[in-house]
Amino acid sequence: MEVIFSLMINGLATGMLLFLLAAGLSLIFGLMDVLNFAHGALFLWGAYAGIWIYTLTDSFLLGILAAIAIGAMLGYLLERFIILPVYGNHIQQILITLGAMLVLGEMVKVFWGPNQIVAQPPQYLAGSWGTGNFVLIKYRLFIILTGLLVLAGLSLLLNKTKIGLIVRAGVMNKEMVQALGINIRKVFLFVFILGASMAGLSGILLGPYSGVIHAGIGLEYGILAFIVVIIGGMGSVWGSVLASVLVGLAGSFAAYYIPEISVGVNMLMMLFILLFKPSGLVGNREGI
Repeated sequence: MEVIFSLMINGLATGMLLFLLAAGLSLIFGLMDVLNFAHGALFLWGAYAGIWIYTLTDSFLLGILAAIAIGAMLGYLLERFIILPVYGNHIQQILITLGAMLVLGEMVKVFWGPNQIVAQPPQYLAGSWGTGNFVLIKYRLFIILTGLLVLAGLSLLLNKTKIGLIVRAGVMNKEMVQALGINIRKVFLFVFILGASMAGLSGILLGPYSGVIHAGIGLEYGILAFIVVIIGGMGSVWGSVLASVLVGLAGSFAAYYIPEISVGVNMLMMLFILLFKPSGLVGNREGI
């Protein structure tokens, strides 16, 4: 029972990291119809910039703010100068964002070097709590709590504010939103920056969770984010939550019990969803 409990906590923590990364990507595709393969690079830069500031200042909070800020800034630049010229053309979007992903990945090596960087949680999040035979690792609980708080904030934004109403309407029918006289371009930019900020946040949270960061995590987690978006359903935040938790738990249990299939289990889930429910677990017509 203790092993199952520990695997569930690990899976939920991984799932929350994936949710922070994938929710923005899902909204970007649902609203903007943009295939952004550079989303993983925003995660990568959030990890490196956040850990760098955290190391310099010994303040994890400043590191988190730096990761969010670098994600937002790169998101703005990416949308304005890379994505804007290729709206409506998926082939060009794939090619140009893959190129941006490679360039941003190499730039990380220029600034911080090619070697792995060690990342440890702050003192107040290090260690664990013991309750009988169960052990609760503080940092993993922190990640789960952060993910739930972001989910609550995102839900409030989308369901209780005017901008959220516009975004939800845009996911369902952006032509209708434009016909009502709303500047959809500004909404596009807002959603892109929001998604990029969440990717940056996810990046810095990964560092102390895995213990090290390296230049390959952008591509690795970028692929996982696309798997989550496909399983959950394009444009659906709740679909991203459900798919992220499923992917996190499946990876955690498979790595422990059947390590031979741990790499491919997420691909198998995605294949199953594409075969039997191509719109995803929660398609954008079923609620954002």
